[in-house]
Amino acid sequence: MTQHNASAAPKYRAYTLNNIHTTPQFENLTAGQREALETVGRVLPFKTNGYVVDELINWDNIPDDPMFVLTFPQRDMLRDEHYRQMREALQHGEHSAEVEQTVQHIRGQLNPHPAGQMEHNVPEIYGQKLTGLQHKYRETVLFFPSNGQTCHAYCSFCFRWPQFVGDDAMKFAMRETSLLVDYLREHPEVTDVLITGGDPMIMSARNLKQYIEPLIEADLPNLQNIRIGTKSLSYWPYRYTTDKDAHEVLALFRRVKDSGIHLAIMGHFNHPVELETPAVEEAIERVLETGAQIRTQSPVMRNINDDPEVWAEMWRRQVSLGMIPYYMFVARDTGAQHYFSVPLVRAWDIYRNAIKQVTGIARTVRGPSMSTDPGKVQVLGAADVGGKQVLALSFLQGRNPDWVNRPFFAAYDEQATWLSDLRPAFGEEEFFYEPELRQMFEDDKRREGELALV
Repeated sequence: MTQHNASAAPKYRAYTLNNIHTTPQFENLTAGQREALETVGRVLPFKTNGYVVDELINWDNIPDDPMFVLTFPQRDMLRDEHYRQMREALQHGEHSAEVEQTVQHIRGQLNPHPAGQMEHNVPEIYGQKLTGLQHKYRETVLFFPSNGQTCHAYCSFCFRWPQFVGDDAMKFAMRETSLLVDYLREHPEVTDVLITGGDPMIMSARNLKQYIEPLIEADLPNLQNIRIGTKSLSYWPYRYTTDKDAHEVLALFRRVKDSGIHLAIMGHFNHPVELETPAVEEAIERVLETGAQIRTQSPVMRNINDDPEVWAEMWRRQVSLGMIPYYMFVARDTGAQHYFSVPLVRAWDIYRNAIKQVTGIARTVRGPSMSTDPGKVQVLGAADVGGKQVLALSFLQGRNPDWVNRPFFAAYDEQATWLSDLRPAFGEEEFFYEPELRQMFEDDKRREGELALV
């Protein structure tokens, strides 16, 4: 194990619109790229850091470098009309009321909470809405700790961008775990808590303990797995090696494991270059030594990783480092989806041509998967049924667990990028799950009305 001199430990430094010009690499940007950064970065939040800028971006390959596109807003991430509106507003001064009004107007049109997150996923207890929780699938509750609602750097595709824009009405957040523990006691069907954000690993070890230790100490018989969704291994691997409380974080991971609860670190890696530095290799080794597992996931995104060779290389590298490839997602229908999305048929082709290049131990990854209103829908691929070309689909997760692994068929469509673009293959008016889903949503609306009257 590499030993570090604490005095030489890398120091985290964030860069935003306010100070990105202080980096030497800023000089590499053209006037047009700087304008795009200033304009798009007003709407879709921008933050990076010294590690990303110095270690991950190839500044000789701008603007095509995938890590540059992943972390720096690009002109076409806003549609032409929205870009024009922002440019006109900025002419009145970057701090003008018109800028703020225009930003809010555009954000409101970018589907800030896809898949019914606000309307249908927020549970309640004691007549109180738990705005820091989501409970969409029977066994799994998502927990959004209020201290973890930022990241070491922001991904330009992030579907959780509303967490970062300073609008409390758009946020999921919760300050304490007592109501979470009560909720888990009331719902013995829940076996998994996924701590998410933002990025929980932005928190100090002290704050992280305040959220995790109550889950351990509650001795909940139904709680089997704690998951932590994080991009920190990629964007700030020193969180586990040289940060001043890195040893406390790793000790907390060991405590979870020693308590009999499985700990899964859900690592977000979007490109093989994120796995190439000595820092990330050491961080992965440190985490695995605690007994935690690391499962990896990423959306497939145009302009970043829409290439089967990239995915095959990434999965092979992840396995060699001891991680478990888990999910290939489809870019969600929010934010700059028009910039990143690839047609579902193309996403499936990328998956198929990547998975056939790797060995069985890398074929644990599932996808391409859409996180939609009814659930996680996997694109199984093109098929011929009765002489008709169709697109086969199946639920990996569903609001009703009985929907899982029931194949269904959509009319073949080479342009469709989301479930809502698809139609049933054989003349049906709707897919098999839609009547029940509609009833679920009507019931949610009725309960919301009843709660408002209390």
